[in-house]
Amino acid sequence: MKRRGRKPKHHRWLWFAGIALVVLLGGGVWYRVNLDEILEKRFQKGLALRDAGQYAAAAELLGELQADHPTCARAPAALLQAAELLHINLGRYQEALVGYLTVERDYASSEEAARARRQAAELYKYRLGDQLQAIAAYQKLIDAGAEGSDRFQYEVADSYFRLNNFEQACIEFESLLKDYPGSTLLSEVQFRVAMVKVLEGDLDGAMAAYRVVTERWPQSPYAVEAQFGLAGVLEERERLREALAILDALKGRYPNPEALAQRIEHLKGRIDTQHPGR
Repeated sequence: MKRRGRKPKHHRWLWFAGIALVVLLGGGVWYRVNLDEILEKRFQKGLALRDAGQYAAAAELLGELQADHPTCARAPAALLQAAELLHINLGRYQEALVGYLTVERDYASSEEAARARRQAAELYKYRLGDQLQAIAAYQKLIDAGAEGSDRFQYEVADSYFRLNNFEQACIEFESLLKDYPGSTLLSEVQFRVAMVKVLEGDLDGAMAAYRVVTERWPQSPYAVEAQFGLAGVLEERERLREALAILDALKGRYPNPEALAQRIEHLKGRIDTQHPGR
């Protein structure tokens, strides 16, 4: 007589394996369906860590989010946030630079790409001291017509100045004056042109440039500085009384009265030496 009841063991194992496969597949489907929500929660957790001052943990979480899911919607923002934390809050500049360049390369059409390029340019210039790379990065922003291109043009000119390439610095400053007539930087730029001309030994050009500042932007703080600089050039030209008259007119207006008083006394001393008794 045949016995009925228990199924063979291998049949039971197949049954359990089938159930496990169904659960696994179901879990995988659920994970894929809810992946955007899961990643959004991870992104928001990273921002919460940042806001709580846990910069290293936030940078790690956000960086891993992008590395694990490079094609998700939050990937460029997560990587940019991680790079900015490394740059601004943690001082890990080389890691930050890699992050910025990756955003720029892999997410070129995203809103984050232009911001990453700006941050990379600033990092090159002010943290790494690599003026040539900074110039290249700022020039890309200018060529792309990025908002604030007058400021980027200023940074290019200033980078050349820091490289002691005064001729090119002057060219770049003058390009800003020509190409961005509505810029709020014009009085400062014109003042920088005058300074560069002094360094180049072009005293006539420097005097003309200083006078443009005072004539076109008389209310600018750079107008006062331009008068102080003009007095210095006039002294170089041995036009001492003209220089003294300009400095006397700055009393009560120049932001460093001690330096002004010293210059006035110095000039009076030179005049007395050259013309004793007069």
